[in-house]
Amino acid sequence: MAIEKKVPNKKRIFKGEVVSVNKQKTIVVKVDSYKTNSKYLKRFVVTKKYKIHDEKNEYKVGDVVNFIECRPLSKEKRWTVLYK
Repeated sequence: MAIEKKVPNKKRIFKGEVVSVNKQKTIVVKVDSYKTNSKYLKRFVVTKKYKIHDEKNEYKVGDVVNFIECRPLSKEKRWTVLYK
């Protein structure tokens, strides 16, 4: 019988690809989102990078991860990995 973590409704969850694992317990993940130009209705990709806390150091470049908001862990880290 597995216990699932309940996620509060107010916290944001994103899915992205790992692009860097150079620091201890930190990975950098890029998230692509699509936006539309209001005048020409052309779609374009907006990419944003997030620094995420990875306590177990188990992810490598190219892995796809889900991550959630958390309290500030350092100057730039406000996200943590959702483990299954």
